[in-house]
Amino acid sequence: MLTRTPERTLTEQLAERFAERIRSRLLPAGARLPSVRECARQQGVSPYTVVAAYDQLLAQGLVEARRQRGFYVRDYLQKVPVAPVDQVQDAIENEAQAPVSPLGTIGVRMSGSQINATALIRGMFHQASNKPQPGTGVFPPDWLEEARFMPAAVRKITASRALQDGSLSYGEPMGDAGLRQALSRRLAALNVPARPEQIMTTVGATHALDIVSRTLLKAGDPVMVEEPGWSVEFARLVALGMRVLPVPRGPDGPDLAVMARYCEAHAPKLFVSVSVLHNPTGYSLSPGSAHQILQLAQQHDFHIVEDDTYSHIAPDHATRLTALDGLRRTIYVNGFAKILAPNWRVGYLAAPPDLVERMLDTKLLSTLTTPSILEKALALCIDQGQLRRHAERMRLRLAQARSRSVQLALDAGCTFAAEPAGMFGWVETGVDTDMLAQRLLDEGYLIAPGALFHATRQPCTLMRINFTTTQNVAFWRVWSRVAREAGGPR
Repeated sequence: MLTRTPERTLTEQLAERFAERIRSRLLPAGARLPSVRECARQQGVSPYTVVAAYDQLLAQGLVEARRQRGFYVRDYLQKVPVAPVDQVQDAIENEAQAPVSPLGTIGVRMSGSQINATALIRGMFHQASNKPQPGTGVFPPDWLEEARFMPAAVRKITASRALQDGSLSYGEPMGDAGLRQALSRRLAALNVPARPEQIMTTVGATHALDIVSRTLLKAGDPVMVEEPGWSVEFARLVALGMRVLPVPRGPDGPDLAVMARYCEAHAPKLFVSVSVLHNPTGYSLSPGSAHQILQLAQQHDFHIVEDDTYSHIAPDHATRLTALDGLRRTIYVNGFAKILAPNWRVGYLAAPPDLVERMLDTKLLSTLTTPSILEKALALCIDQGQLRRHAERMRLRLAQARSRSVQLALDAGCTFAAEPAGMFGWVETGVDTDMLAQRLLDEGYLIAPGALFHATRQPCTLMRINFTTTQNVAFWRVWSRVAREAGGPR
């Protein structure tokens, strides 16, 4: 709730709140602002204050008034002319006659959600408040602080004369040899047969996925992706000019009938899968589905990239496509940001022997090499068993958090669209979560609306929650209040 102060008027505060969200792209270009009446109700101010705040946003070039439609976020990075005064007045008068929606229409178009992948990425760097953030995709900082062995390993590595000398030249193109050997042993424990020469380090798992795409695909190629899925991957493929073919993901795996039809109609070149503890549903692939996927890949001549980002919190015996296939048509991708720290950008891929050199060429063209200090420190922690013990502690702590979060969500009137597992819950709210996202930002909470996980960006009533950050009773109280205002669960 806004509060007048001697230094700043309510109008200035309201305009600044919207301006900050627009500049950070939490309110993306094309998003509609709430009506004057609705914004006044939400913020506890007069309609005159809202009109004055919107006028400031217009003057700053951040929004535009559309005749008989309302106020919309401009793409301020482009040269779009500002609406004339009579059009602004038209927009205000039209809104006064329009029916009131419980939460307005922030960020929502029925033709498709205006929330996009870059908004999600920017949200990853946006701290809504010092409250736990339900929409984040990482462990809380106080959990990750338990990995004190990593700074100690870095200090030990950097103290060596050999490293000081090595820092004066580029590192190994494939990545630190010691880390690749340690990763080869780790993959063997997962039944993934990868020799060190088949493993290449990257700047996080996202970089590994990008290397695979740039190596195997060209603009216009069709790519199958799981839906719901990681919207950043959808957006990344689209940015490269690929045709994204969404495949519905169920409890046992992707819809095989849909995959078969895509194969017949479009001849896709690649299938991207999070087979274990899928994001956002938590589903894990069944052995039967895995075998059928590999048969389709063989029959229709496409590769599979398996993103095993959540392996550190998953059972080693979980079904993995790369283990069944033996790295023939599959490429394995993983990283350590989730289990160690988001800013420790160390990832890797394991590829079939005939693809390694091509992927190395792609890596060299993008980053030359990867920083060896963190790679050497990580290798030390793996070899000494510190990473394994840390992961075991995190799995136990996560199980406790998941149990508590599930109960709080159920008490708040939510249901689960998928059996809770892993780090994320796929929650049915009964409320358009695009609209809910902006209202909860007013309360200091960042959530991940369901539209972010669908290739079509259609508004929906689902949201992804992070079990580690939704143990907060205060959040669920606020959520329940805002959801009730929207006509959701009571």
